[in-house]
Amino acid sequence: MNIIAKSIKDSPLFTGMNSLELNMVSAFLETRKYKKGEYIFKRGELGTEMFIVKSGRISSMVLDKDGNERELYEFASGRFFGEMSIIENESRSASCIAREDSEVFVLDEIDFYRLVQEQPMLGSKMLSSMARVMSGWLDEASGFLHDLVRWGESARKRAVSDELTGLFNRRFLEEVSRSRFLRAGAEAPICSVLMLDLDYFHNINENYGSQAGDSVIKLAGTKYSLLVREGDVASRLAGDEFAFFMPEAGPKDAAILAERIRRATEELSMELVDKKGQTNRLKLSASIGLASSPADATDQAGLFAAADKALFKAKEQGRNRVFAFSQ
Repeated sequence: MNIIAKSIKDSPLFTGMNSLELNMVSAFLETRKYKKGEYIFKRGELGTEMFIVKSGRISSMVLDKDGNERELYEFASGRFFGEMSIIENESRSASCIAREDSEVFVLDEIDFYRLVQEQPMLGSKMLSSMARVMSGWLDEASGFLHDLVRWGESARKRAVSDELTGLFNRRFLEEVSRSRFLRAGAEAPICSVLMLDLDYFHNINENYGSQAGDSVIKLAGTKYSLLVREGDVASRLAGDEFAFFMPEAGPKDAAILAERIRRATEELSMELVDKKGQTNRLKLSASIGLASSPADATDQAGLFAAADKALFKAKEQGRNRVFAFSQ
């Protein structure tokens, strides 16, 4: 085990993990030091990190009914805190302050969910450990925090998914693809990206209103979630823009999926009422740009830029088509 893995092996958060799993987790941890009296975070702040105490003592502070700050719980070496905000996607419910010079390991929100997404068995062990440990101190804390029942799949998805479509969001797509390139090291990985725009979507919003536009996006997103392969990341970027990251997929596999998505979009239709009160059946279509690594780009930014250029070409050549960057 590496140094960090050895430091966290006795933490209740990582109970049941073997040396390989501990090494995997350690790659996502940042070490941070706090002086006595320094706040790790304050109540009401947006919570995007969780913490494991390496050394020292950290106190969790809340306001009592008179508005006075009092200690709710103390976290010593090996204990973890701050996870409720990233699980619930809410602001901090308490402040945490160093009672003495302390050192902690920090796990960023997106890295936590990457572990859950990319290593489901490892993520399951972490969530189980959290539930087991937290259920004990929740009793001691007299119910200041919510029940852990909501810690399941729905909580994870709220932080990494697009609310309208249920697909992954831009941030998660970027982090997963960045991670794929980082893990590959000097040699560019085999992977592909599809960039998709719904054709003439501006006209839908213009003629039928934004609520109708949202319905169209939701319909398309639901369909796309059923088409991707296991392990692919389907995401909504913004508006009518979608993207698909395909690890381990070369140009041929990417082209097959792209054409499948294009045909499926062409089969979608919806009845909409325009601003004059007239009901019309609207058929959809999509333009898709495709790029692959290492053939078209050898880094994450270059790959997405190539796919975006290919999408522009698909639109330029008449829309409702797939265009590969290599063309």
